[in-house]
Amino acid sequence: MNDFTLTTTLFFTAHWLIVIGLSVRVIMRRRPVGISLAWLAVIFSVPFVGKLTKRLRNSGVHVVASLPVGPLRMLMTRSDLRNHRKIVVIDGEIAYTGSQNLVDPRFFKQDEGVGQWIDAMVRMEGPSVEALAGTFIEDWELDTGEGLKALEETSDIRSIANKGTTPVQVVPSGPAIRPEIIHQLLLTTIYGAQKKLLLTTPYFVPDESLMTALISAAHRQVDVTIVVPAEVDSRLVHYASRSFFDDLMSAGVTIAAFNGGLLHTKSITVDDEICVFGTVNLDMRSLWLNFEISLFIYDLAFTKQVRDMQMNYIQNSKILNLAEWRRRSLVQQFMENAAQLVGPLL
Repeated sequence: MNDFTLTTTLFFTAHWLIVIGLSVRVIMRRRPVGISLAWLAVIFSVPFVGKLTKRLRNSGVHVVASLPVGPLRMLMTRSDLRNHRKIVVIDGEIAYTGSQNLVDPRFFKQDEGVGQWIDAMVRMEGPSVEALAGTFIEDWELDTGEGLKALEETSDIRSIANKGTTPVQVVPSGPAIRPEIIHQLLLTTIYGAQKKLLLTTPYFVPDESLMTALISAAHRQVDVTIVVPAEVDSRLVHYASRSFFDDLMSAGVTIAAFNGGLLHTKSITVDDEICVFGTVNLDMRSLWLNFEISLFIYDLAFTKQVRDMQMNYIQNSKILNLAEWRRRSLVQQFMENAAQLVGPLL
């Protein structure tokens, strides 16, 4: 069993390495007192990031580029794979995961006009920490070819006692495992809904099987609500996502367009009993290409916390009306249909 809260050895994996300056200073101060730090990150070839990683390495932080990309690498390796996981493991006893990247909003996509990024993370203790630590070790070995001794000593070898009463399944997914695993689990979750199904995702480009599952749930009188941001940081994804709205609303699915910024939280609650929380977007990249991490949590109290958070998102959203939606311009409809053609690539 585990102890969950929705909200000194440090291990990080992050999709973007553009870190708030204060965080870097804290890390650099803490390293000399004997704390071992390892950082696995997607690092892009920009001067700011280069200087930042150099400062971290000079302070003793082990920084490794995860699945790096570049013109030469594209000739020898696949450039479409990404480590999209967000994992923090502290002393092998506390872990965090969720949707939030280690990003300073002062530098990240401020010209996109999407507003602030809205994220959620979960703090956990108990055996689930060991599972997250093990996932980090596998990622580290994939990119370096070597194990992470400090993490193995604190998490992989020593078993962690039960804490709290929350049952949870930690589900890593990606090309290194069975790539269809998260897709199948999400389908099972949706088909298992009997009363309520509420989903939040920033990028919604489902395949036919997910669309069928959502529409089938609505047809059997399940209250299905999908919350997406009104604006996202990709015009192509924006239009592709909206190409599915008519079919969903026609079946009785409620679509809520969040107006408080770019809603980046990835969550599903089912019948107020089960919660899915993690890094997976409902698009083809997350389901089939990215390295992701998901939590399937079977706890009424925690699911209620997530449900309350989702309801708060809905209160800051516009509920789309089908009749009004069908009056949108022909230009917009054309853009949506054109974007849907490349949906499997998004």
